[in-house]
Amino acid sequence: MKFIVSCILVIGLLGWSFGQTVTEQSDTIVSTLQDSTTVQSKKVRDSHRIDKILAFAKSLVGTPYKYSGMTPSGFDCSGFVNYVVNHFGFSIPRPSYLIAEQGETIKLSDVKPGDLLFFKGSNLNSPKVGHVAMVVSRNEDEINIIHSSNGKGVAIENIIKSRYYIPRFIKAKRMSYSY
Repeated sequence: MKFIVSCILVIGLLGWSFGQTVTEQSDTIVSTLQDSTTVQSKKVRDSHRIDKILAFAKSLVGTPYKYSGMTPSGFDCSGFVNYVVNHFGFSIPRPSYLIAEQGETIKLSDVKPGDLLFFKGSNLNSPKVGHVAMVVSRNEDEINIIHSSNGKGVAIENIIKSRYYIPRFIKAKRMSYSY
């Protein structure tokens, strides 16, 4: 196995020195060498960037909730997520239901810090996305999110045993700023 990985790395390095072209396809980076050999490698999460994004988001804990708010004087859920990622030069749609159409869908069991979770709003019977939150940390017993909610403003909370959020969970997404 080590030999195969070493060979792939050598081929990859040769590609860099002999004029390779790189194209991006969904979750894979494809490198094509002059001799038509193709090397594929998974995108690597940028944990340093995620740490910076989460540190900035945490600095806003305590900011009040404000309907349609997009500034530190008050945030709604998607205004908060937008403000945080825009601070790092990334652009996402404003409403949570449009943010939910971006990125790569992942299982709740596979979420990592920086991923976004989408929930129904206050109406449990509605199938529509009405709330967005960012994962701060995850382990066997916890999924901690940071979000702006009507009752708490910007706060961090564990949703794994939540009677409110778990029944409203719709999907999880990994966004481009994670790479």
